[in-house]
Amino acid sequence: MSASTPRLVVAAPASGSGKTTVATGLMAAFTELGMSVSPHKVGPDYIDPGYHALAAGRPGRNLDAMLCGPELIAPLFAHGSRGCDVAVIEGVMGLYDGAAGRGELASTAHVAKLLRAPVVLVVDASSQSRSVAALVHGFASWDPQVRIGGVILNKVGSDRHEQLLREALEESGVPVMGVLRREQRVRTPSRHLGLVPVAERHSDALEAVRAMAAHVRQGCDLEALLALARSAPPVTGPVWSAAEALAATPPQSAPASPELASVPAGTASRLRPVVALAGGPAFTFSYAEHAELLEAAGAEVVSFDPLRDERLPEGTAGLVIGGGFPEVYAPELSENELLRKAVAELAASGAPVAAECAGLLYLARSIDGKPMCGVLSADARMSERLTLGYREAVAVTANALVPAGARVRGHEFHRTVLEPGAGADPAWGFTHPERRVEGFVQRGVHASYLHVHWAASPGMARRFVAGCA
Repeated sequence: MSASTPRLVVAAPASGSGKTTVATGLMAAFTELGMSVSPHKVGPDYIDPGYHALAAGRPGRNLDAMLCGPELIAPLFAHGSRGCDVAVIEGVMGLYDGAAGRGELASTAHVAKLLRAPVVLVVDASSQSRSVAALVHGFASWDPQVRIGGVILNKVGSDRHEQLLREALEESGVPVMGVLRREQRVRTPSRHLGLVPVAERHSDALEAVRAMAAHVRQGCDLEALLALARSAPPVTGPVWSAAEALAATPPQSAPASPELASVPAGTASRLRPVVALAGGPAFTFSYAEHAELLEAAGAEVVSFDPLRDERLPEGTAGLVIGGGFPEVYAPELSENELLRKAVAELAASGAPVAAECAGLLYLARSIDGKPMCGVLSADARMSERLTLGYREAVAVTANALVPAGARVRGHEFHRTVLEPGAGADPAWGFTHPERRVEGFVQRGVHASYLHVHWAASPGMARRFVAGCA
């Protein structure tokens, strides 16, 4: 099969140039024209896809060549963009910035090449004029396999400033497809881990997305950008599907449940174990493919909000708590004693519990002195230090997700410290870029700071659901 969806990568020379504003505004503007838009984000970031989803009305999906491997980028893209009129892919950091020490791996340029997608470069022009031509020329000529099809000039100060920039870029051979003036309305609030997630400010976020769409409509040539997206050639190869990914996973790496293996599609949900998936403002970090894999493995996935719901979903047989901001909502989470008790009881029963980062903190005894679930004998506190980066790890202890010895690539992203950082049976032994043990495995609980993408290890979902059964 082939991925023939028209597509466009929104990149920049560096972070802070305006990629998110342009990408989100483009998604919303194309959607307002009646088009079905597929939103994507290069890298592991969970927050920007929330704004993308709000703009496009469908899940924002990540394309991370480090976490999933280069071979899955095109299949995952084809899965997410199936049936869409156009796809907009927001880059990460600068165009050529990838995983540290790994060359181009996981960079925006790498993903653009894997998808054969043209790139529009968003340039912060606020402190330059003629030099912009040298900057664009350098980016356009650095890698001949990366096709920079246009430039959007951001933070332009005046008509005279725009004229100088356009005159300079005439010599570069790269067309100007947009000029955006400085605009306060399109700014979104940030805090210690980046933008404030959509789930925490839905009405304000919706207004911000509308402002981004208006800003892009006013300053960009939408027809030219759409023509550039339509110039992308087809990408041949398979389309990712959760069911096929599970079928292709060697049984010995994640033993299937005989009971679930014989359950036909459409069987009554009572025959499918209920997996509770934490959501709401405190737990917004989750890849869409995780729920799809759990359902393909035989589970009924039911979302709940630990800030609001006092009970786990009826019949819960397993619990998945992804990332987010429990440190921001520690008082509210702590006040929900009934749910904290229910989570502790589920964990004590031996049921599978998979907790990543925020989930790890929620299972701890406390966050900044506020009582949490008390499943783990550890306490969390906010820190001034940002822990950020890709990790390579091996499973130290067999657990609900993987057998001992399984190797994964993951990502850490937090400003909290957990003391101690590992239990008597650690979850992971990090092998790169540093060597240390991390996380907790006890009974059915697997809790760790490490974010992993289950599309790279679909056996995790199968093993987890088998444990629920």
